[in-house]
Amino acid sequence: MDRKVSSINPDLLHWLLEKKNPSVRYYTLTDLLGKAENEAEVIAARKAIMDHGMVPYILSQQQPDGNWSAADRFYTDKYRGTVWQLLILAELGADGNHPGIRKACEFILQTSQDPDSFAFSYRKRAKESGGLHSEVIPCLTGNMIWSLIRLGNGSDHRVQAGIQWIISYQRSDDGIDVSPAGWPYDRYQMCWGKHSCHMGVVKSLKALAAIPADNKSPEVISKIGELAEYLLIHRIHKKSHELKKVSRPGWRKFGYPLMYQTDILEILEILISLGYKDQRMAEALEIVKQKQGIDGRWKMENSYNGRFIQDVEVLRMESKWITLKALKVLFG
Repeated sequence: MDRKVSSINPDLLHWLLEKKNPSVRYYTLTDLLGKAENEAEVIAARKAIMDHGMVPYILSQQQPDGNWSAADRFYTDKYRGTVWQLLILAELGADGNHPGIRKACEFILQTSQDPDSFAFSYRKRAKESGGLHSEVIPCLTGNMIWSLIRLGNGSDHRVQAGIQWIISYQRSDDGIDVSPAGWPYDRYQMCWGKHSCHMGVVKSLKALAAIPADNKSPEVISKIGELAEYLLIHRIHKKSHELKKVSRPGWRKFGYPLMYQTDILEILEILISLGYKDQRMAEALEIVKQKQGIDGRWKMENSYNGRFIQDVEVLRMESKWITLKALKVLFG
């Protein structure tokens, strides 16, 4: 065990390793304690994820054609449509070889992915398969590429083409005088205006970070550096041109799962997973430290409960998910 991790209170680790939340147990074993996938207790935790808890319940609500909710509301039914279930299943560490999950991945590739650009759209084409070219958005593309990679589809040529779209089109400029012209930049001001969309940057970086190290091309590595620098010049959550001002106050309230939104904790987790140890992360890291309770745990401060197929933990109560992620950021 790493010396930093060994300093974590054993009672806190015991709480995270309780079997009633198999996903947190699995990630505590692998991401925090560094256990290998072929170790017996890790194998058992992976199996438990599929046997009880949120994952089997979500899968029990799946329709025969692989989707949830109405097929054409795969994105707009927040947060019960197919996009959101894939994202949650990937977050929970579900097994991508499960037939229902394979069917859901294929459904979203055939329904949401724009066949002309390989980005992901929030609307389906009217008369053909695939997503509507004009409705492509960056945060959805990042989320779906991340989910598909995590669920075992990273080598699919359509996923690879989606990664290339991120490399080619995801912006990281810090404010420009004139919005870029042409597709996809001439559609939505909030996604493609004079300043890069923070959520687009975060979710795109998250997707690229999920690519195994040996499979990261020079183009991917370059784009990772570009997107990471964008977040660092903002000190994670500040206005880059006025660093005394907070640009995203809501990002200081930690939640899980975050869907298309983000927070300080998610951004730090992505950067640290990529090996970043930059002084410009210091203030955000201090915010994480300050939120730890006297019992060593962190609370859920932001939640979409009531809008999910099944709620996740309890708002304003101690959270295993937030605690795990905070410990990964501070000690992993």
